Amino acid sequence: MNTLALLVAVGSSDVVTPDSPPIDTGTTAWMLVSTALVLLMIPGLAMFYGGLVRTKNVLGTMMHSFAAMAIIGVLWVVAGYALAFGPTVGGVIGWDPSKLLLAGIDQTIMEGGIPEYVFAMFQGKFAIITPALIAGAFAERVRFLGYCVFIALWSLLIYNPLAHIVWGGGFLTGDAIDFAGGTVIHVSAGVAGLVAALYLGARRGFPRVAMHPNNLVMTMMGAGLLWVGWFGFNAGSSVESGLKTAQALTATQAAAAAGALGWMILEGWRHGKATSLGLVSGILAGLVAVTPAAGDVLPVGAMALGLLASAACYGAIAIKNRLGYDDTLDVFGIHGVGGIIGALGLTFFLRDVPEGGIWVQFGHQVMGVLVAGAASAVGTLVLLVLVEKTVGLRLEERGELAGMDHSMHGEHGYGLLNPN
Repeated sequence: MNTLALLVAVGSSDVVTPDSPPIDTGTTAWMLVSTALVLLMIPGLAMFYGGLVRTKNVLGTMMHSFAAMAIIGVLWVVAGYALAFGPTVGGVIGWDPSKLLLAGIDQTIMEGGIPEYVFAMFQGKFAIITPALIAGAFAERVRFLGYCVFIALWSLLIYNPLAHIVWGGGFLTGDAIDFAGGTVIHVSAGVAGLVAALYLGARRGFPRVAMHPNNLVMTMMGAGLLWVGWFGFNAGSSVESGLKTAQALTATQAAAAAGALGWMILEGWRHGKATSLGLVSGILAGLVAVTPAAGDVLPVGAMALGLLASAACYGAIAIKNRLGYDDTLDVFGIHGVGGIIGALGLTFFLRDVPEGGIWVQFGHQVMGVLVAGAASAVGTLVLLVLVEKTVGLRLEERGELAGMDHSMHGEHGYGLLNPN
């Protein structure tokens, strides 16, 4: 995807001419399917997160994912694509006025044979899911309006520059390997979630009050949809329908299975039983870790990354529990840590030795993680303060105790008179 994204950034002003590349119907069909699969991940994420919160917050939590589909879906068309994949300005941001409202790509066929509209919509789904991931860190305690303003600003000012830097022709494009979003999506979202959780503080009553998941069946169904959708997420990032697509799909499957198996083994060893929550956490850890590596590692490397991520994420959550901060749904523990493991660990499992050798590539990977983490941490903190001081972000005590469903939306997810 890095190479083709660069081609978009520098060559998409050409419209259909007799010299334009012919449309590759096979690749276009696969990219349309992949776009739909990545979109499917967002209601899957809503189900995954919704099942993990208390009954009184299930609708409010799911609304965070669906609101991102609306807000970022519009912003991406208006300006996001232009900022992420326009010609580079200083290596940190893209800009092409013709891409505003996607007006200038109406007839563009990219090198590789797909309409640029398809590529833009595929990338737009990545832009949607990234801020939706962050919401899990401060679940059950934010105002809906504040959340909407926060993700809009975060997408424009943090996600779009990172996407440009790594994929769209910025200063890390072609150096740091990030096949489908280990740094751009998972490290940035994980770090943002950690900063938000620390800034906003714990839920009222945490950790004294028991806060059990309301529906682990729904969480498992959501995890299943995420696993299915991830094939579009990773294999679609080949932006072709060929060998690289098969390699990425196989690596995705191998890593997810290895992550799930690793977590079950750890729980069995530590507690004598495997849990459904542990199983789905292992699935996600494996999927996150293989995301930056999917097109560049053999299946054995993908399984190794899945196992490493499973152990690392398991340990990160254990440390969080000891430290006592309230990352509600372990966004940093799974996405942040898993993304770092994948982005750095892929160096040692690459199919082909990179130019300059393994350690030069490792340096590029470290730089990618540091840039994504630092930009997300600083930018998120600034935006949190700005939103909190203007429209408000932290839910007031009365509204939080009543639950987001009632206080923010005037509804109840299960029609219960006294949801807890």
